[in-house]
Amino acid sequence: MAYQPRAPDHNTDEKNSNRRLYNPYQNLNFPTQTPFNLPTSPEFLFEEESIAQRRSWGENLTYYTGIGYLAGATGGAAKGLAAGVKSIETTDTLKLKINRILNGSGHAGRQIGNRCGVIGLMYAGLESGMVVVRDTDDVINSVVAGLGTGVLYKAASGPRSAAVAGAIGGVVVGLAVAGKQALKRYVPI
Repeated sequence: MAYQPRAPDHNTDEKNSNRRLYNPYQNLNFPTQTPFNLPTSPEFLFEEESIAQRRSWGENLTYYTGIGYLAGATGGAAKGLAAGVKSIETTDTLKLKINRILNGSGHAGRQIGNRCGVIGLMYAGLESGMVVVRDTDDVINSVVAGLGTGVLYKAASGPRSAAVAGAIGGVVVGLAVAGKQALKRYVPI
């Protein structure tokens, strides 16, 4: 049985008010006349997804781990580049100079990138856990997650190192959240 397109229904009920007709072939002189009825706003499978104004725990995990690895790898590569340039000797050929720079950049970039990625992974897990436990999303969750990340990251180094790293993590996240709020307030974007 061939598909017979129906005439569009011009009802203005609630289901059709946030939809629009879209024909991907309109400028191609294609003989089809079947437009698609697409939504104009995001659709959610569950109602509670539409209420939440934040990323899910999986998106947070991916985002913070990826951002951490990318920032760490970039900073590590810059550090390795500087170390590679410093290690060049006057008798080195051009190939050897390039090799020293690339090896230094790759080695430091991998090390620091992996460390920052793990820190982002722990932070995302702790922050999402705090949101679930407290059933609210506020600054306290972020600061406690930063504190916990620092403590967990340096836990193997002893209690003193863990306490210092936790304090640093909490302060850094607190400053980041305060900076973000200040940017929202004073910088029109």
